[in-house]
Amino acid sequence: MKRLALCLMLLAAPALAVQPDEILNDPALEARARDISSGLRCLVCRNESIDESNADLARDLRLLVRERLVAGDSDVEVVDFVVDRYGEYVLLRPTATGSNLILWVAGPAMLVAGMGIAAVYLRRRERAATNAADLTEAERTRLAEILKD
Repeated sequence: MKRLALCLMLLAAPALAVQPDEILNDPALEARARDISSGLRCLVCRNESIDESNADLARDLRLLVRERLVAGDSDVEVVDFVVDRYGEYVLLRPTATGSNLILWVAGPAMLVAGMGIAAVYLRRRERAATNAADLTEAERTRLAEILKD
């Protein structure tokens, strides 16, 4: 039973879509290419990296990354080239600068604002409940009479 579970887990592991004819001869360049492609989004599959995608466009991007590395570009230059060509959407981990900063800050800011609004609401509700408890004896008697009916 344990062997069957192990086999099923190995089959469920993500398969890399890099074809043998794409692999570079230099292991250092190939490692850099894999590192870069794991951070670039497939524009067809959306939430897969180009390293994991079997789409034709992902293959073209993998080849483009390898061509740029063979040409002597640094990792940053390769990523910048792809971003200039396809836009920032191609990055799986977008930068936290410029207009993206609004998106990075908006979620936590809305959470803090929501917590503040909830705290104010609960505090006012608690005060209203304590004010109702400060009834005079005549008011308590009248309230008891009303509640009996």
